[in-house]
Amino acid sequence: MTGGPNLIPAPRRLELTGGSGPVDGVPACRVDPALGPEAYRLTVSADGVEIVGGDEAGVFWGRQTLRQLGRADGFRRAPVDHGPAVLPHVLVEDAPRFAWRGLMLDVARHFLAKDDVLRYVDLLAAHKLNVLHLHLTDDQGWRVQIERYPRLTEVGAWRPRTRLGWGREPEVWDERPHGGFYTQDDLREIVAYAAERHVRVVPEIDLPGHSQAAIAAYPELGNVDVVDTGALRVKTEWGISPHVLAPTDAVLAFYEGVFTELLEIFPGRFVHIGGDECLKDEWRRSPIAQGRIRELGLGGEDELQAWMIGHFARWLAARGRRLVGWDEILQGGLAPGAAVMCWRWYTGGVAAAKAGHDVVMCPQQEVYLDHVQSADPGEPVPFGWVHTLEDVYRFEPVPPSLSGTPHAVHVIGTQANLWSEVTESRARVDYQVFPRLAAFAEVAWSALPRPEARDFGDFERRMDAAHYARLDALGVAYRPPTGPHPWQRRPGIPGRMHDKPRRTWDMA
Repeated sequence: MTGGPNLIPAPRRLELTGGSGPVDGVPACRVDPALGPEAYRLTVSADGVEIVGGDEAGVFWGRQTLRQLGRADGFRRAPVDHGPAVLPHVLVEDAPRFAWRGLMLDVARHFLAKDDVLRYVDLLAAHKLNVLHLHLTDDQGWRVQIERYPRLTEVGAWRPRTRLGWGREPEVWDERPHGGFYTQDDLREIVAYAAERHVRVVPEIDLPGHSQAAIAAYPELGNVDVVDTGALRVKTEWGISPHVLAPTDAVLAFYEGVFTELLEIFPGRFVHIGGDECLKDEWRRSPIAQGRIRELGLGGEDELQAWMIGHFARWLAARGRRLVGWDEILQGGLAPGAAVMCWRWYTGGVAAAKAGHDVVMCPQQEVYLDHVQSADPGEPVPFGWVHTLEDVYRFEPVPPSLSGTPHAVHVIGTQANLWSEVTESRARVDYQVFPRLAAFAEVAWSALPRPEARDFGDFERRMDAAHYARLDALGVAYRPPTGPHPWQRRPGIPGRMHDKPRRTWDMA
């Protein structure tokens, strides 16, 4: 892929119309629906700048391209007086490849302050990404205020200490309490701020697994017939808790209350309910759970989980929303209209698409940004598979088994995920996310050829010539292309690495 003027990513149409000149003042902007959703046409000429968008989002994305044509100073929060930028006279026409172009931030394991979330909205917008998925609850913390259930934050938002790294021996602990949560007004502010930048915020409340923090706050949510749930506390270790929600009407009603308040805050169509990594040993031992399986005529614990997921799929649909969950929600059958977020290879996403369900592709073997960026032993907390900048640039959301088939239309987008077990600060989040998110954003937006045909050398040149300077202007503590700075290295913290095949098409 060849870069355009000042090394912007190649759009669908790019014409150099001759000459250049200083650009000062506000561009003329208008909407022409004929261009299509999020599409834009940017014209820079001696007469000034015009941006035409297929909708207001398209106008906004055209403004981002205009920023890219100028100096890196255009990415600062306030003007730096170097005079008007000199821009090439150019015609740019472009439209996104996918409607869902997202980043997930796990704020449950390590809490991110509200201002840090707002900052990431700006970073997404600068890269033409339009979905911020907030993982708000997990075993290690509950991060959203629910007024009818105050103990969810009074108890569930705090843990007494935190495991550092992710290894077996030696154990290293931060003995300080960790926690925090967003008030409902905090979240309303985030949603409104994001909407101004054409970023949709998708909330996630994980169920029926990954729920130990909720059970610690309200023990009656757990399987009280087989576990002393009153003794449970918010989980301090990483990994999956065996404690899951009880499949009772009272638990369903409790979470309906949670979602009722959530829907008043988040106006977007999609609501994420998790559904992943639900360990079912408690259900196997629970007379209450086994009685529910018999009562409903289900085939086992997987179908019991599907029944719970299906309940909320119908509940949300009745309120004009759509359920989305991790690909385990396919187990036991999936309600019509529900969407799947595929994280385990491509297999679940392919199966979902062929069954007519919309899919967001985010396989952990490709775009989990908490995974280590190189085999350099100096990388902080080596965890997961090595995902280099080039690996992410060559990620292809539509695998060959779907490409060119009618089912490919169900791949509505793609997302990079940042789990936060080993990202305990904003600087560590920046280090894991960037520069790889820039490569991901180009994959999500651009009509790129097959991965093997992409010109990674050209991408590197554009990063070196322009984009690292933009990230500097944005204040991003990214990983340098030559490896971590000395102060970014963190020796002595245990990690865990996996072997990974270079590509994952064979699993699609």
